[in-house]
Amino acid sequence: MNNLFSLEGKNAWITGAAYGIGFAIAEAYVKAGAKNIIFNVRSQEACQKALDAYHAAGINNVHGYVCDVTDEVAVKALVEKIHQEVGQIDILVNNAGIIKRIPMHEMTRAEFQQVIDIDLVAPYICAAAVVPEMMERREGKIINVCSMMSELGRETVSAYAAAKGGLKMLTRNICSEYGEYNIQCNGIGPGYIATPQTAPLREPQADGSKHPFDSFICAKTPAGRWLDPEELAGPAVFLASKASDAVNGHILYVDGGILAYIGKQPK
Repeated sequence: MNNLFSLEGKNAWITGAAYGIGFAIAEAYVKAGAKNIIFNVRSQEACQKALDAYHAAGINNVHGYVCDVTDEVAVKALVEKIHQEVGQIDILVNNAGIIKRIPMHEMTRAEFQQVIDIDLVAPYICAAAVVPEMMERREGKIINVCSMMSELGRETVSAYAAAKGGLKMLTRNICSEYGEYNIQCNGIGPGYIATPQTAPLREPQADGSKHPFDSFICAKTPAGRWLDPEELAGPAVFLASKASDAVNGHILYVDGGILAYIGKQPK
């Protein structure tokens, strides 16, 4: 049974895995036996900072690169460089993403497009770059970090919801197109995760009371709390391992039950 979930000897490329969810997934893959972790960020400064964090965590089989995942030419060059310097890419995790919380009628087209480019177009570019070699080997795992916003709407996140909804369907189409090559493409849909990006939403107010959004999330989550990045470890390992060879085109929501819950009845 342990062998089903083993990543022994596997190389995993996790985009934007400098911290937060991507870093937690990388740690989980190393514990599951991954041979090499590969990540990319957009600046050399961020790359070195991330490498220092990995080394501090005792992870030395890590390779950091500077690459903008919205640049198709740069991504293709990076994949070739990874093949030369590290080896084949067994697992791709499309983790890099941004969110802009702006009312739709106040958002510019450029702001909307930036979110679409990073959250939807970049996963397409990265997946398209790794698929040919996976087809030759007839083996590969692609995991797209989706979101509950691929199922739900909420004010101020029109671009993010549109991108993640598109990523859900891209996931299903990659499954449909390349399943015959023994390539599995699935998604992880995180709920509200306690990361540096969400920290301002969890900070107590000046009077010591909970932030209104913090209270809202805890009330809407059956678990009654924000989730930790480490709680994505099991699902991420499952979708990267042989244990999920018959799972394809699926979005695994790791949300503490939000999508199943209508909320408490008012007293």
